[in-house]
Amino acid sequence: MACTQVASASSQSFFIAANLMSTPVSYRFSFGPWNISEGGDPFGPEVRAAFPHEEKYALYRPLGFEGVQFHDDDVVPGMDGLSPEQILRKAGEVKAMLGNQGLTPEFVAPRLWFADQTVDGGYTSNSAVERAYAWDRTKKAVDIANAVGSKALVLWLAREGSYIRESKDARLAYQRLLDTVNAVLEYDRTIEIWIEPKPNEPTDQAYVPTIGHALALSYASSDHRRVKGLIESAHAMLAGLDASDEMAFALAHDKLASVHLNDQNGLKYDQDKNFGGANLRGAFNQVRVLEEAGYGSRGEFVGLDVKAMRTQRGLPVTEHLKNSRELFLHLVEKVRTLDNGLVGQYREGRDYEALELYVLKHLMGVK
Repeated sequence: MACTQVASASSQSFFIAANLMSTPVSYRFSFGPWNISEGGDPFGPEVRAAFPHEEKYALYRPLGFEGVQFHDDDVVPGMDGLSPEQILRKAGEVKAMLGNQGLTPEFVAPRLWFADQTVDGGYTSNSAVERAYAWDRTKKAVDIANAVGSKALVLWLAREGSYIRESKDARLAYQRLLDTVNAVLEYDRTIEIWIEPKPNEPTDQAYVPTIGHALALSYASSDHRRVKGLIESAHAMLAGLDASDEMAFALAHDKLASVHLNDQNGLKYDQDKNFGGANLRGAFNQVRVLEEAGYGSRGEFVGLDVKAMRTQRGLPVTEHLKNSRELFLHLVEKVRTLDNGLVGQYREGRDYEALELYVLKHLMGVK
C-alpha cells in the first residue's frame, strides 16, 4: 500500500511540474517575527534593542513579504498562564492586525523547547506528565492557528532526541511521535502538519533528522495527505546533506509544503546566514529545483529564516531579509535563463566538466 501511495504522489508531482514550468511562478515570501530580533547571543552583549512584534507587521509589505510565520507564543505571549478564552481573544486581535496590513499567517508552531516541562523532550519525554503538557500545548497551537486563519501546524521537534542514547527508548520515541501526529489529525480534520527536520541542536542527536524521516512518519500516519515537510537549508547542511536534494526528494513525493531558505558555513551551530551568503552555487541549485518543480504555483511561500549578523547595529534591522529575497529573485532569473538545451547535451554526452564550467560562468555572467 505504501509503495502505491509513493508512486502515485510522485507521478502527480512530476505531472504538475511538467505542466507548470511553461508558466513562470510569481513567488510569495514569508518570514517570522523572530527574524527581526534582539541582537543578543550567548557570548556577548546585545547590540540591538528589542523591537515589539506588533510593530514588525508594518514592515512586511514594504520589504516585499506577505506571509507571517508564527510560533504559538508569538501570537499569544504568556499563553500557559491564560484561559482558552483569553488565548482565542488574543489570537483574534493578531488576526485583525494581520488583516490591516494585508498579511497571511503561513503557519503556527507549538514552541515546545523553552518550557520547563519540555527540557527532556515533549512528545518523547520519559515523563507522562510532561508528555501531557506537550499534547495540551499542541492542541492550543492548533486552536491558535484556526483563530488567526492558518491551516498549517509546523512541528519542529527541537528537543525530541537525546544527549545519550541510553536515556530513551528510541523505538518507543518514534511511536510516540507517530501517535502525536495521528492525534493532531484526529483533533482537527482539516489542519495540515508540516514536519521540519533538524539533526541536532538543542539536542545532541534528534529523532527526525532529515526529510526522509519526516516523510516516513507521513506515510505511516492515518492521513498522509495532510502530513508534509518543511525544509530549512541550514538544517539539511547540518546533517551533511545537500539542501537542494532534500527539497527534490520532498517534491518528488509532492510533500514540500514550505521552505526556510538561509545558508550555513560548515557543520557548526545553526547560523541562519543570508541566503546564498556562504554557498552561492548551493543556493542556485535550491532555486533551480524549486523552479523546475513548479513550487509556489499553488500558493506555497518561500520562507526566509535569516538573522542579522550578530555585530549589526540598528533598529530595526531588516537588510538581511531584503537582501536574501533580492538574491533569491536574481537566482530565479539565472535559472530561467539557463540554456537547458545545452545542459541536456552535456548530460547526454556525460561531459560534466563542461557542464560545471557552463554553470559557473552563467552564475558569474561570463560568456
